[in-house]
Order: sequence, then C-alpha cells, then structure tokens
Amino acid sequence: MTMLGRMRDHKNWLKWSLAIIIVAFVGFYAQDFSNTTTTPGAAPNDIVAQIEGRAITTENFRRVYYQQIQSYQAASGGNIDEQVLRQLGIDRQILEQMIDEQAALVEASRLNLTVNDIEIRERVTSLPGLQEDGVFIGEARYRELLRSQIPPLTTPQFEESIRDSLLLEKLEGVLTRWIDISEDEVREEYRFRTEKIKLDMVTFSPDDYKTEVTVTDAELAEHLTDNAATYEIPDKRKIRFLAIEAESLRAETTVTPQEVETYYNTNLPQYSTPEQVRASHILFNSQGADEVALRERAESVLAEARAGADFADLAEQYSDDAGSASLGGDLNYFGRGQMVPAFETAAFGLMPGEISGLVQSDFGLHIIKVVDKQEAFNRPLDEVRDQIADQLQWQRALDRANAVATELSNTIAGPDDLDRVALERAWEVKESNFFARNEPIEGLGMAPGVASAAFEFTEGDVGGPLQTASGQVFLTVIDQQDAYAPELDEVREDVTADLTDIKAMDLARTRAAELTPRLQEATNFVATANRLRLNPTATEFITRGATLPEVGQNDAIDAIAFAMDAGMTSDVLSTDDLAVVIHVVDREEITEEGFTAAKEALRTELIAYQQNRFFNAYMRKAKDSMAIEINQTSLAMAII
Repeated sequence: MTMLGRMRDHKNWLKWSLAIIIVAFVGFYAQDFSNTTTTPGAAPNDIVAQIEGRAITTENFRRVYYQQIQSYQAASGGNIDEQVLRQLGIDRQILEQMIDEQAALVEASRLNLTVNDIEIRERVTSLPGLQEDGVFIGEARYRELLRSQIPPLTTPQFEESIRDSLLLEKLEGVLTRWIDISEDEVREEYRFRTEKIKLDMVTFSPDDYKTEVTVTDAELAEHLTDNAATYEIPDKRKIRFLAIEAESLRAETTVTPQEVETYYNTNLPQYSTPEQVRASHILFNSQGADEVALRERAESVLAEARAGADFADLAEQYSDDAGSASLGGDLNYFGRGQMVPAFETAAFGLMPGEISGLVQSDFGLHIIKVVDKQEAFNRPLDEVRDQIADQLQWQRALDRANAVATELSNTIAGPDDLDRVALERAWEVKESNFFARNEPIEGLGMAPGVASAAFEFTEGDVGGPLQTASGQVFLTVIDQQDAYAPELDEVREDVTADLTDIKAMDLARTRAAELTPRLQEATNFVATANRLRLNPTATEFITRGATLPEVGQNDAIDAIAFAMDAGMTSDVLSTDDLAVVIHVVDREEITEEGFTAAKEALRTELIAYQQNRFFNAYMRKAKDSMAIEINQTSLAMAII
C-alpha cells in the first residue's frame, strides 16, 4: 500500500473494510441514496445477497453503488460514463465488496469479538468531521448534523456503523498484528523499486517479415492437426424463441413531468459532483526522522519549488511517498473527506498554481501544489429531464414485460404454445442461428442466461421466462450440434493468419540472431545499430515496470536488464510479438543515504501490504464455509 493509499484510507484494508459505509456517514459530503420510493427496479427491501443470514438489500446496494459511481466520475473529472463502468462490471464488483464486508463481520462474530459503548463513544468524539479546533462539537450539533443528512440519520444508525468499523479493525488486528518485515527485506524492496538503468535497444517486428512468408496446404494441415484444440468447433444449440420486448411496450407507458421532477429531487446525488481539487505533493516522512533536520530539508526543497523549479522533478527526487513520487507527486482529483484533515484544509485553501508552505500531518511534512479545482455542481433538471423520462418509461415497459411473462408462464407448456401466444398477440416466434455458450444469439445478441439455459434443455423442452437486457424470453431447443474438429477449409482463414504470424516471428528472431553478435561486439551500440538500419531507441534512467519503447511494460525483460552490468548487450529476447536486443548504457545504484531516509516509511508500507495479503487470504478461506446467496434478478433490477 502506498503512502497515498494510507493518507486516503487511514485504516482502510482495501476491499475488506467498511470504508464505503463510513465515508457515507462521516464525510458529510456524500449524500445518501437510500430513499428510493420512486426509483425503478427492485423494491428497497428486496434482498440482493445474503451472507449467513445477513442481508444486503436493494436500498443498501443502491446507496453504495451510486456513491461509488459519483466517486469515479468525480475522480475522472466527469469524463467516465456510468454505462461504461457497468460494462466493466462495476455493479458486481461493488456487490462483491459488500459481501466481503459482511463476511468479515460474520467472522468477527464467530471469533467472539465485541465492541462496547465506551469504544464507540471514543471513536465518535474523535472523528475529524465531528470536531472543531480539535474538540468534539457537542451533542446538540452532533445530532443536528445527523438529521441534516438526506435522508436524516438517527444516532443509533450512525453509531451502529461505527460499531461495525471498530469490529473490523479488531478482526484485522487479531489476525495480522504478528506480521513483521526484516531490514534485509526492506532493503531488497527499496533496491527493487529505486535502482535505475538507462537503455539503448533495437526491436525486430514480425510485421516487417510477413511479406516474405509463404504457407502451403501441407503446412496448414499440419498446424491444424498439431493445434486441434485451438480450432475445435464447440457444442452449439439452435432455438426457437418468443421474446417479450420491453421496447415494444413503451407506447403503453407514460411519464408525467411531475414524476420526472420527483425522481430528480429524490435522487439528486446522482446528478451532483462534489467540489474536487487536483494536487501534487512532496512528502518528507517523519517516522524515525530527526525533526530539525527533516524540517531543514523540507524548507530547502520548498524554496526551490517557490523559486520556479519543476515541481514534478522535485517530487520524483525528494518525495518519500513512493506511490506518487514516480508520477511527479500527482494525486489526481480528490474530494473532501478523502485526505487527512491538515492536508485537505491546505489543499482546498490554495488556488491553481499555488504552492503551500510546509503542512504537518501524521505522515510528516508536505509541500502541496494545486493543479486544478472543480467547484461542486448539480446538473440542472432541464439537462437530464429527457434522460430521466426515458429511464422511467423504459423501466415501466420492462416491468410490464415482466408482468406479461409471469402471466404467460402459466399458459406456455409446450413448443406449440409459443406459436399460439404469438398468434394471439401478433408477436413473432423467431429461430436462432447455431450458437455456443459464449456466442451471441441471432435476434437476442449476447444473452448469457438464455444461452446457458439452452444447454440445459433437451429438444422439445420449453423454458422461461428468462430475463434478458431487453425483456423476457421463452424458448425451446430445436437442434444441437456436437463439438467437432473442423476440416481445413472451414477454418483456413484463421489457420493461415496464425501460421503466418508464427513464421514471421521466426524470421524476426532469425534476423535478430544474425545481427546480435555484431551489436554485442560493438564499442558504440547506437552507431552500429544505425549502420545496420535497425532504428535504435533509447530510454532515460528508468525503474522496473517502466514502459519500454515499442515493447511496453515487460517483467521478463526487466529482470534480464536489471541483472546486467553497464556496457553489456543482451542476447535476443522475445516478447509475444517482438524480438528485442537491449544494451545497458548506465546504472544508478541505490545509496545508503537514500535507503536510510526511506526505510521506516517503506517498512510500514510493506507490513501493511503483507498484513493485507494475509487478511485477504484468511477471509477467502473463511468465505468458503459461509452460506452466501446472490439474487441475480434483484441485482439486475436494482440499478436499471
């Protein structure tokens, strides 16, 4: 975990924490999304998942889901669309995180861990969001703040969330406090992260040799035989199906302007972006450091920054935050409540381009430069009116499709019933193509539930209703095609392309092998490469994990390059699509001074990382013995 991660999350243990819930209650900048009386989809009390009897309701899930969406959109400056996030599976990731949190609470209960009222009280009165000048704001203002949330929070609701948070901390502590890291391990990690090399390199691309490649039918046949599993045509099914499309039912639904306005007001946080700031920082870690020397060092760097030195260069050279130093100190956009209080106050008090004085936090001294600011704003109703109306109309049409499907499920018993219902309602029974489990279905597109069901039925069975993205489906299997090894003509195009790529890559490696001895013998790698017309490229000093020209990031090449001495040239190295020869121009080894300055912060980070790994592994095993149920329908309907 990087220093930035600890600044942002404090006791956050990645996915095994109640950070999302606590931010919702303590931050006082994120609104609650649980008032869903007019939200389409599943009802607020519908259960999305259960973990040993502990329920995650639609209301719970929506609140966390929309907070996360708002956070992602704010971090991207509004440049990422919710639909894109959903295509990436964000809804299921969030649900899995919530399940993990509940599972951790179940495990804490199993280990008889408890939190008493005194502990809760101590935590409440020490929360930065409930303090003013370092002092608790008092009972009256405390309750007033809770009541001001949307919807209002009661003291028991809020303090129960604090209880869960403390319980998680105790569980984490009981399971991981024994973990430690030796100085040798810290030194090796520091070396791994900070030693640098400078490279010259040449690449040999198979694309440059494809015109020289010829393939015969005999070679194609041999390649097909040798790689039969790659080209096997999988089991497939063909179905007849009756689709109840929500789109066709839109005309039966209406949405009034008042309903649109009510939905907007009820779900205003979906259309709000909180105040954001983008900042860079240079951290001087105070752990184990001489305070006077640390401040002198920080003031010297601050003077350089204010004199016009490049802030990113200073951060890369001096910052003890390994996570952001390599990015020039950049922390990206963040809102209130995401950083420790002193850092937040300073950052939000600066204008773009301004550099702070020295800012003291629990982590040490910071120099902060604000790059950009984005004011909080709400998208006006007129801007989203059509979107909301369309969303409500679509949901009502989908609800209607679901209701019709439920009604018809009692009357569709055999294949002939599909035709009867289609005739009665002027619908159409369609016939699909042959499709595999992971292939689109003609007329339905990608419909995993339908495809999966088709492989469970025998010919003549009727199944449904099955939920799709656009409505409901009844189906019957009319034909099946067993997996088989295709003849060459059926897959000739694919086999030809694959074999051409292989032979072109062989030619690239052969050419590289012919020229590499001359590069290894050369006193000037670049000049020799130019004479050979190899178009050499070069890097600046880089650490492991850097993007190499034309190659990208490659751990295997990193391992070889960092094991070489300055002046050495490698043998031919291969990636999936290139042959590469590298020459180490220079090395920048670690210094004892640098290690001493970074040691304690790095040790803390490594301990946290190892603790987190152990805790995650422990909880994965614990979850295996828990009864966990997910209602896929409720999940799908929760955020439509």
